[in-house]
Amino acid sequence: MAQDLFQYDKMVERALRGVVRDALARVAQEGPRGAHHFYIGFATGMPGVVIPDSLRERFPEEMTIVLQHQFWDLEIGEESFSVSLSFQKQLERLTIPFAAIRSFADPSVNFALEFAEPPAAEPKAVGSLPAPKPAAEPSPDQDRPAAEIVTLDSFRKR
Repeated sequence: MAQDLFQYDKMVERALRGVVRDALARVAQEGPRGAHHFYIGFATGMPGVVIPDSLRERFPEEMTIVLQHQFWDLEIGEESFSVSLSFQKQLERLTIPFAAIRSFADPSVNFALEFAEPPAAEPKAVGSLPAPKPAAEPSPDQDRPAAEIVTLDSFRKR
């Protein structure tokens, strides 16, 4: 096989991260639209990630945030974005480089992207959300899972 001198895999990754940047930029400019909301998973140890020490201790490898109803001051830069979120009733500012993002999903339209972890640079675009994995049996020494995502739809009156 011939050597890829164009590095197509890196071009594709940059393009897909551009989709994330463009979606966030739209929300920053226009505000949330319709039912659109985002789940963003990112590597907390990547250079340029700025999060409170308490969150870094709880999520030493990866963390997922949800941008839906309660987020403030979303700012989009060329290489990163910043947003203020509430954690245990305390407003915290996070800065996340686009290179640190591992997953991006907008469940309202069944759209998701997953990015390979470094050093692999090959992202995987997914046209629909992945099927949920079966829950593993908790080990006896495991007090609780590191994080749990709860959708608010189940609590809303219809």
